[in-house]
Order: sequence, then structure tokens, then C-alpha cells
Amino acid sequence: MNYVGMFLSGAVLFLNSLTLLGKASQKSVAFLNIIVGTLQIIFPIYLIVTSNQTNWDFYNNAAIFLFGLTFLYVGATTLMRLEGNGLGWFSLWVAIIAIVYTATSFIHFHDIVSGLNWAMWAFLWFLYFIINTTNKKIHYYVGIVACIQSWVTLTIPALLFFLGISNNPSVNQGMIYVLILSILYFVFSIVKQRISSKSEVSLTNNSRVAS
Repeated sequence: MNYVGMFLSGAVLFLNSLTLLGKASQKSVAFLNIIVGTLQIIFPIYLIVTSNQTNWDFYNNAAIFLFGLTFLYVGATTLMRLEGNGLGWFSLWVAIIAIVYTATSFIHFHDIVSGLNWAMWAFLWFLYFIINTTNKKIHYYVGIVACIQSWVTLTIPALLFFLGISNNPSVNQGMIYVLILSILYFVFSIVKQRISSKSEVSLTNNSRVAS
């Protein structure tokens, strides 16, 4: 995925996270989803047409489509007031594709940063599948995950590239630490939430027995 696309995706994901956190209205953010989603459909088509047509050209540009289609789907679902289950199942499909990109980054390209990025995006798309196809009330958690990812996997890497320091070994190592810490925070938050939920259930059951 090219860095301009990452930069734009960072902006959209940040605003989408604010809607999940209740800080911004979905309708106002939907327009940016449509705009960036459209751009990320048009640009990769141009890049594919003007490329050498190798399998890796298609592989790299297809990644942009994943984000573009997601943003268009989110925007259309909001503006047209559609049910979210279609978006949810689409997100599951994208999450599975993102796992393939994760494995390819680690195994074929030996790119730890890209591999961690794709792993985190796969997790986020899977969370979108859950909130759009189940009754689980995890919107706040998904909002936090999306907000963090909008910066550490998209906006900051793009800015580092624009500044010409993304290939610096120290910067690259620093990004690995940031991504790993982010993943550990996501896991810790899930464990903490599950423990809290079990404690609440236990207290409720004990109060019923006592009464």
C-alpha cells in the first residue's frame, strides 16, 4: 500500500474511531469515507494499468482496494441507513485476506513492520465483523483500537516516509516496539474486560443467592 494511501486512510480511520467513541456523528464522517474510498478505487486502477503487470504489482495495488472498498461500504451503509451485517461479513472476508498479507510480509518479504501492521488491520477488520453481525457491545473498545491504529499503522509511518527517515534502522526498530506495545495493550484490554465481566456476573449471582 503506498504512503499517500496510508496517510489518507489514517485520517478516515481516526474519524471513524471517533464515531465509535461517540465523539463525532456517523453522517458527518461518512462523506470523508466516500471521498477517500473513491480515490482508493481510482488510483490503484491507474497504477495497475500503468504497471509492469507482474503478480506483485497486482498484490501491492490490491491492498489499496481493501481499504477503498471498506471506506466506501462504511460511508454507503451510513448515508443509506443500511443494515450493518453486509459490512460485517465483508469485513470478515477482508480480515482473512489481511492474514495472508501478514504471512507474506513475514515469510516472503521479511518485513516485520508491514507484518505487524497487517496483523493489526486483520484484527480490526475482525472486530468490525463482530460489531456488525452480533449483539456484542464492544464499540468503545473497537473505537480505541481504531484510534490507536490510525496513528501507529497509518499516519505516523506515512509521515516518517514523507520526512525521508522511514528506512532509518533506529526508526524502524522504534516502530516495531510501538506496534508490539500496541498489540499487547489490545490483548491486555480484552483480558481486563473479560475479568471485569466475570466479576460482575459473580457479584450478581452472589447477591441473588443472598437475597
